[in-house]
Amino acid sequence: MIGWGIRKEAHMVGIKIATVLATAGILAFSSLSVRAEDEKNPALAKALSEATVSLDEALKASEREGRPLSAKYEIENGAFQLSVYVAKGNGFAEVIVDHKGGSIKKTEPITEAYDLEQAKEQQQRLAHARIPLDRAVTDAVKDNSGYRAVEIEPTVDRAGKPVASVTLMKGDEVKKVVEPLE
Repeated sequence: MIGWGIRKEAHMVGIKIATVLATAGILAFSSLSVRAEDEKNPALAKALSEATVSLDEALKASEREGRPLSAKYEIENGAFQLSVYVAKGNGFAEVIVDHKGGSIKKTEPITEAYDLEQAKEQQQRLAHARIPLDRAVTDAVKDNSGYRAVEIEPTVDRAGKPVASVTLMKGDEVKKVVEPLE
């Protein structure tokens, strides 16, 4: 009788674990779906048509302020801008590049906790990268005719190797691709 009780309890624990894992999987899947829909941003697509500076050109322009860590077109406080995070000395900065001319409009130190944490993580992910972000953007665009790169962020693949997640847009159609960084 003691053996039956232990087996029954183990079976119940197994069912609880399976239920928790299934629920987590469903939540993760639904979360991914929401994010994919959130990326369809008609305001960004419209504003992007006014930009003459490509993401790879912005990355190159920002190099004079530090090592580029990530870049994106965004609408911040109702204004369209081209933002590049850079590592500068022992700190981090956000470089705003003029999306029409390619000049640097302003450079500000990153001080907000969340943004600072993001910059530190990006720097760590790029520690072993041998391919610069601007080349990863160029490769992604070259391999996806008609698309324009709107964001690049370093990450690592399952093997722990550095890669870049590149978000591309064609009209309001959004696509993500991964480019190697070594």
